[in-house]
Amino acid sequence: MIDNMKKIVVLTGAGISAESGLKTFRDSDGLWEGYNIEDVATPEAWRRNPAMVQQFYNERRKSVIEAKPNAAHYALAKLEEKYDVTIITQNIDDLHERGGSTNVVHLHGIITRSQSGKNAALTYPIDGWEIKMGDLCELGSQLRAHVVWFGEDVPMIEKAARICMQADIFILVGSSLAVYPAAGLIDYVPRNTTRYIVDPNIPYISQNGSFVKIKDKATTGVVTLVESLLAGISN
Repeated sequence: MIDNMKKIVVLTGAGISAESGLKTFRDSDGLWEGYNIEDVATPEAWRRNPAMVQQFYNERRKSVIEAKPNAAHYALAKLEEKYDVTIITQNIDDLHERGGSTNVVHLHGIITRSQSGKNAALTYPIDGWEIKMGDLCELGSQLRAHVVWFGEDVPMIEKAARICMQADIFILVGSSLAVYPAAGLIDYVPRNTTRYIVDPNIPYISQNGSFVKIKDKATTGVVTLVESLLAGISN
């Protein structure tokens, strides 16, 4: 059945999670939850002060667990009724999964899992919201949040690029396209693919191929777009 469905690829950024009460990664003042990015989101920060970095992500994880999926998350999951849908997200929360989406690629990791300090491929579920200093992986190294920091490789980027190349319909939601290599994924979308962008502040897009621009927040713009796509496929 799924082989005969059109493939929709959705790339989501911080804007979709912001409507669930989660702060965007980098606010207008350049800070994330009051911290300089360099102090909490780099390997160097972890080496300098692992306890502070650990606590920072423990607090973010608690916020994620307390947050609820919003109408945009639920709407994207509903697309699976008629389409083969893959969500590629820059976000480290699990709101897409909790909203019902079954095929989600996390470019920057997912904060509800931990990872080995020696081998990023070794990840583990977290019991509750806290990783404690002294919690070790099977290799004996300190566990940390399963997130990709600045200066680290993005292991899922090649898989995400291949997915974008297969898109019949491409939807960009809530991303400023300011963070690379994630922002470069739109260059892998075929030129003849139908493309949509949903954002109250439409980012500049230099690559070829026109986008249908929906200048609206995700909870209304995505819902309207999904209703249109579902109505179109059923006619």
